[in-house]
Amino acid sequence: MTLTYIYHSGFALQTEGVTVVMDYWKDTAPDGKGWVHQTLLPDSQRLYVLSSHFHPDHFNREVLSWREQHPDICYLFSADIAAHRRAPRDAAHYLHKGEVYEDERIRVEAFGSTDVGVSFLIDVDGVRLFHAGDLNNWHWSEESTPQEIKKAEGDFLAELRDLKRVAPRVDVACFPVDNRMGRDYMRGAQQFVDCIKTTTFVPMHFGEEYAGGNAFQPIAEERGCRFVAIHEKGQRIELK
Repeated sequence: MTLTYIYHSGFALQTEGVTVVMDYWKDTAPDGKGWVHQTLLPDSQRLYVLSSHFHPDHFNREVLSWREQHPDICYLFSADIAAHRRAPRDAAHYLHKGEVYEDERIRVEAFGSTDVGVSFLIDVDGVRLFHAGDLNNWHWSEESTPQEIKKAEGDFLAELRDLKRVAPRVDVACFPVDNRMGRDYMRGAQQFVDCIKTTTFVPMHFGEEYAGGNAFQPIAEERGCRFVAIHEKGQRIELK
C-alpha cells in the first residue's frame, strides 16, 4: 500500500484494486504531464475522489472530468461544495459532519473542521487514515487577540474530542503544518498527536515550504510517530 504526495493537501492512497485521491488541487507538473494525469488516471482500478471543502486549494472542478476515463468513479465531497455551487448536486455523495459512506471496499466518515467543510476518517484494506482537510488550531499568535486564540483552541480541541471517541488511534494522519501561521504554527499538529495515537504522521498544507512542514519531525518522533518528511511532489510513501 502506498501514499503519494501530490501537492499541498493532495494525496493518493493506493491499495490492491483501489485508489483514493484526497483534496486534489494541482498535479505534480503543469500542462497535464504530472503523475496524476500520466500514471494514476490511466490505471483502471476502482477510483474514489474525496474533497474536504470548497476552497480552491482543496477542490478543483477538474476532478469531475475524470469520469470520462473512469465512468464508475465515486466522488465523496463535503456538502459545502454543493452549497457553494462548485459542483452539481447530483455529481457526488455529499457528506456533513457525522455522516458515513460505506461500500464493499471503503468506509469514509466525515468529522468536523475548524474552517469550512469536513475532515475524513478513511478505512480501506485494514488501514485507517485521517485526512484533516482544514481542521487545525488556526490562530496567528502575533496578530490574534487572546480571546480569538482561546476560541480557536477551544473549537479545535472540541473537534479532536469528537474524533477520539471514534478513533483514538489512526495508522496514518495527514495534517496541516503551515508556517504561514507564525510562531505557534505547529501547535495544532502537536495537540493532534497528543490526543490521537498516530502511527505515521504526514505533514501537509505547506505549499512549497517543505522545511516548514518537516520541522515538526522531532516533535512527532518524541511522541512515538513515524514522521514522513516531504521533499517533492510525487513522493511515494510505503505504508505496508
